[in-house]
Amino acid sequence: MNYRQSLDFLFPLHRFGIKPGLDRVGALLDVADHPHKRLGMVIHIAGTNGKGTVAAALASMFTAAGYRTGLYTSPHLVSFTERMRVDGRMIPEERVAEYCSMLQDAVQREGCTFFEATTAMAFRYFADEEVEVSVVETGMGGRLDATNVVHPRYVVIPSIGLDHTGWLGSTLDLIAAEKAAIIKEGCDVYTAVEDPLALQPITEAALKCGAPLHRLADEVRVDVESEELGELRFCVADEEGSGHYRAPVSGVFHAPTLALAERVARHAGLSLSAVEQGFLGMRSTGYRGRLERLSSHPELVLDVSHNADGIRGSVEVIGRMRDRYRNIVVVLGLADDKDAGAVISELGRVAGRFVTVTLPVERGVPAEQLAGRCRDEGFDAVASASAADALGIARASVGVDDLVLVTGSFYLAGELLEFGGQGGAGFFADKV
Repeated sequence: MNYRQSLDFLFPLHRFGIKPGLDRVGALLDVADHPHKRLGMVIHIAGTNGKGTVAAALASMFTAAGYRTGLYTSPHLVSFTERMRVDGRMIPEERVAEYCSMLQDAVQREGCTFFEATTAMAFRYFADEEVEVSVVETGMGGRLDATNVVHPRYVVIPSIGLDHTGWLGSTLDLIAAEKAAIIKEGCDVYTAVEDPLALQPITEAALKCGAPLHRLADEVRVDVESEELGELRFCVADEEGSGHYRAPVSGVFHAPTLALAERVARHAGLSLSAVEQGFLGMRSTGYRGRLERLSSHPELVLDVSHNADGIRGSVEVIGRMRDRYRNIVVVLGLADDKDAGAVISELGRVAGRFVTVTLPVERGVPAEQLAGRCRDEGFDAVASASAADALGIARASVGVDDLVLVTGSFYLAGELLEFGGQGGAGFFADKV
């Protein structure tokens, strides 16, 4: 089996959808010789928003400190190999083929999902690479997530919000309980969650496991010093002193998430220099698409926020820069498990027009249906036939002083990057 054949085998597994449970991934790990027991020090991350940010920061920090570090995240933007990295480098295609061949029979026998298969592959890769640290991001939830076979030294829960309610529950406490189930004996727990309803299950899970709980607001003060599109300067201070940092992210809402990464790294004994270099090196971990500027005059900004809470944070950033733009056009694609009304309402605070697109996945809301929802909310909206078509429509309706914001999904972001060659400078070149 070569790399292309591996992808042809893996991607159709999406048809099995989401099947919570640990038995199937356990069977795969048996075939792979129990790699989840050979991952070095594990940092396990769950939460509604901020998982990718804290994962990228921590992986970059431990790499900067000289540790051989594995990073497992999802979904990918353009290449499947983005999902599993060692010291920032994506898994080689031939290794994907090797592990897929190893697991193929078991995947078919057990009826495994795409995420279960990729999780087993990532863990085997990290074990073979003899990583010293593994930074592991959950896929969805925690209790029955395929990654919940690891025994972490640190658990990080950046936030709890209403997302995937059909699977995790319709209230904050139910969702928090699902995510807090990754807490195990012998770990330290770090969280920026402050809502009492969401915090209670985390507190109870930590207490039950005898795991020290570190609430960010109780331990440090986090101050934002400056904010630009693509850069955040902030300070994290405790009783022993303060650190001043710069990270390639957009939005003050990222500051608590980044501070969590700083706390874990410092608790693990990393130097101030490693933390500083880790923040600066986040892009080397594949961290992209968080209000990322792809071109200027007009500006094309890519954002992978995909629920109302995440969109709200992005809108607040753009709102503070609203006077820079004459008009703002939003290219929007959503999955059918998202609260479309809430997302559209948030975006409507800054958007003058919507161009909708159907996501390239089975759960994508049809573009015309999504455009209808936008119109129902009182906004001008037009449906497009594809991401390329959406950009063409947006291009025709903007000037050099305008902003095109592409948001709503990792899948849409990936489609746009693939279409634009991962650059973007040429999207609106003749507008300058």
